Amino acid sequence: MNTNNNDVLRSIRYAMDLPDAAIADMVKIAGGELAVAEIAGLLKKEDDADFVPCEDELLMRFLDGLIIKNRGPSDKPAVPAQLSNNLILKKLRIAFELKEDDMHDIIALGGFELSKPELSALFRSTDSKNYRHCGDQLLRYFLRGLSLRLRG
Repeated sequence: MNTNNNDVLRSIRYAMDLPDAAIADMVKIAGGELAVAEIAGLLKKEDDADFVPCEDELLMRFLDGLIIKNRGPSDKPAVPAQLSNNLILKKLRIAFELKEDDMHDIIALGGFELSKPELSALFRSTDSKNYRHCGDQLLRYFLRGLSLRLRG
């Protein structure tokens, strides 16, 4: 489990101005279960007594649901993968149909500059010599930029 998952969920919810029911629906269309009443705990800060950690599987279902809602179901079979910041970035790129220039613009809007080779390295296979791990801070820059882009 990644404690960052709650931050990702909160950021996407804010960027898209999603009601709790929409979050539950996205999890459901990706084959998961989440009651609307459970969402409030996922959106709390860690120091809140009602905080509920967002498990990797739940965030993965939410992101897959976001892709299905925005782009329709895939005809490719789902490949099980370990949730990572790189995978979160990839799923968001797919969900919002972002091109390389869009990704650069969003990251820059979030307050960080990234070269084209650095960006493409984030989407390479983990066994590639040019693979680059996406750190928490870079993901936060992207999420901040995405919020600014979607909300104005």
